[in-house]
This record gives sequence, C-alpha cells and structure tokens, in this order.
Amino acid sequence: IHSGIYYAPGSLKARLCIRGAAQLREFCDKHGIAHPAPGKLIVAVRENELARLENLKRRGDANGLRGLELIEGTDIARIEPAARGLRAVYSPATGIVDYSLVARALAADVTTGAGVILTQHRVTGLRRAPGSWKLTAAGSTITARRVVTCAGLQSDALAAMTGASREPRIVPFRGEYSRLRPGRASLVRGLIYPVPDPAFPFLGVHFTRRVGGEIWVGPNALLALAKEGYRRSRISVRELASLLRWPGFYRMARRYWRMGLSEFGLALNQRAFIRELQLYVPALQPGDILPAGAGVRAQAVAADGRLLDDFVFAEEEGILHVRNAPSPAATACLAIAETIADRLDS
Repeated sequence: IHSGIYYAPGSLKARLCIRGAAQLREFCDKHGIAHPAPGKLIVAVRENELARLENLKRRGDANGLRGLELIEGTDIARIEPAARGLRAVYSPATGIVDYSLVARALAADVTTGAGVILTQHRVTGLRRAPGSWKLTAAGSTITARRVVTCAGLQSDALAAMTGASREPRIVPFRGEYSRLRPGRASLVRGLIYPVPDPAFPFLGVHFTRRVGGEIWVGPNALLALAKEGYRRSRISVRELASLLRWPGFYRMARRYWRMGLSEFGLALNQRAFIRELQLYVPALQPGDILPAGAGVRAQAVAADGRLLDDFVFAEEEGILHVRNAPSPAATACLAIAETIADRLDS
C-alpha cells in the first residue's frame, strides 16, 4: 500500500494514491483483511542518488505525508538492522496487503449487489449503436448505455475496437521476482527500496515483506515477447510482429536502450544481481535467493517513444477507456473507481 511519496504533487498518481490508500485501509478493515504497515526505507547507496533522495522527501512533504524521516546512514540500522546506505527516507505509513483477498472481496460486493461477473468471455467486438454500445463476447452480445474498458495488457486493443486511437500502445514488460529462503527472511523487517531514476517509470529492484512473512526481491523489467508472456519461453509471433511494425517501438528503444541493457544484464547474470542487492543488504549471500513468480506490466508508450508515467483516461460518449494504470493503481483502485464513476456521470 504505497504512501504517495514518489509522485509529483498535483498529478493524478499523487492525488489518487493518497486518497486510495486511505480508502483501501478502510475497505480492508470492513472486510477483515490484514494490512500491516511495516514501513519502507528508500535507500541511497551512491553519491549521485542523494539529491534525488532529498527531492523525494520534499515531494512527500508537498503531498501531505506525515511521519517521513530523512535519516543518515548511521541511523538506517535503527529501522532495518541488516541494511546499509549513505542516507535514506523512511516512510512509516507504507503498508502491505494480499491483493488477491482484496479482489475477492470486491467481487463479492459486486455479486451481492446483484452485479454479474463473466469470466472466460473474450471480447471480440465493441461497436457503437444508437444510444448504446454493443459488446460481443463468447458468442453473445451485451448492450450497454455506458461502458468502461480497463483491460491492462489489452487496453489498446479494446480501445481500437471502438475506433479510438491505438496510441498509447501497450508494451509488455515482464517483471521476475526472487525470494529469500525462509531461514534468511529475518534479514528484512519491512520494505527496502532503491532511489528511483526519474527518467524511468520503474521503482527498481526492491525487498518486500509479504503478509505471510516471505521476503520477495524484484522485479526486474524485461521486454516480454507476448502480452501474456509470464514465462520467458512464451512468444506471440502476431503480437511481436505488430509491435515491431510500430515506429514508436524503435523510438522507445533509442530513448531507453541503456536501461534495457542494464536490466538484461542483471537478469542473465545472477552474480551481478546479488552484488546489486548487497549494496543494500551486505549480509545477503547467493544461496539466500530462490526463484519466485513473475508478472507482466502493461506499460503505455506514446508515439514518440516515451514511457507514460501517470494514469491516462480517454473518453467519448458513453465509454471510458483506462489507457494507463501502472503502480500505484492497486493502492489507488478505489479512488480510480470513484474517478471513473464521476467522469461517466458528468
């Protein structure tokens, strides 16, 4: 549950994250879902990160976050005994939650309120009709006065079905995780994050304590060769060919090739990956790391190759498209829902 420290004051991310975090905690309390707040340390380990770290603290203060501390390297062990760094920002309000439980509770609220959730219904058509929209899925047609598309990896494809611009395009980035073996989970009390590079909309590889007590490390950010590319071996020739035909992909590659090479190197070189982690937790050893899961980030990319950082909504009569919903969208989910409902009503 992100606090909102990363996001530019006044941005959609900042406003919706801060409001959404409060709403999410209230929702979890109502539904009996645990959401402890172990806190987060954002640690500078290189001299060129110190100014960015101080700027993060200023952003957090401007966003109205309480309890933020800018601490010296000698004080880091007070919060995370095994961690080291030059300086750090401590965010005590940062929390954790099992989002699968949140999703199940939201689904139960929908069905209890006479809503219907249809799974295994691939959308194959979405077209305008007089005063309504016609949605074709699983061989049937659904007619609706108002439609919201919020499809993550397929958001650009759904928007294109309605005649909306295909851009921003979704470029899939697979994020691979590791975890600490159980006997070494005590190395990390809460969450330890690097200072993010403002040129990229990724937070970097970090240590996260999960609700069950496991410590996960990651994710990296590697171009996936399919939108559903949760495994390295998964390749969609059709989707890859479509991406390679798009000029924006090459503009993105020119902008971010250094980041791509760095991420690729860490993914292939386990020793380099461990050395990077040891900058934050020196006691970590290669045998402490076990493989874990992977996710695919739906990254919206503009025609000029920029990776879009903020939430993006696009509207026309009777329909609203969520075109970009990166982190902290899970934290902000209820505030995003409010925003969607307000925009549809207006």
